[in-house]
Amino acid sequence: MERIIYSSGAPWENIVGYSRAVQVGNHIEVAGTVASDENGVVSKGDMYGQTHFIINKIAGVLEKAGFSLSDVVRTRMFVTDISRWEEVGKAHGEFFKDIKPATSMIEVKGLIDPGYLIEIEVTAIKGVEPTIERTRMQMWNLNS
Repeated sequence: MERIIYSSGAPWENIVGYSRAVQVGNHIEVAGTVASDENGVVSKGDMYGQTHFIINKIAGVLEKAGFSLSDVVRTRMFVTDISRWEEVGKAHGEFFKDIKPATSMIEVKGLIDPGYLIEIEVTAIKGVEPTIERTRMQMWNLNS
């Protein structure tokens, strides 16, 4: 199986030794993504704005690789202030309310720039059937 690496061209990719995204077959992992562009930190102080910007940025990476947000099966959100979870959740829900990937939100002491309030990673798998939602009772029956 072929391994494809995607670069953003950032100089620290070679310094740190990482890729923007790595694809193997129908599976892609997108590295931690923050709210930055060519001018620096985007939406300073705005947790909702940064989350929204990041998910759009990730969508662009996925699209370049032939994936979409509907292929996302996992998101990991690293936040600097967990008390602002509702702002993050609102933005995340706007993109993923019907997709419902497995999700983690973890509070961290800080990110690489103090202006970054959140960093998001995603896992996507292409060609997965549409979502089937099971209720808690159905999950209990599956475990029997």
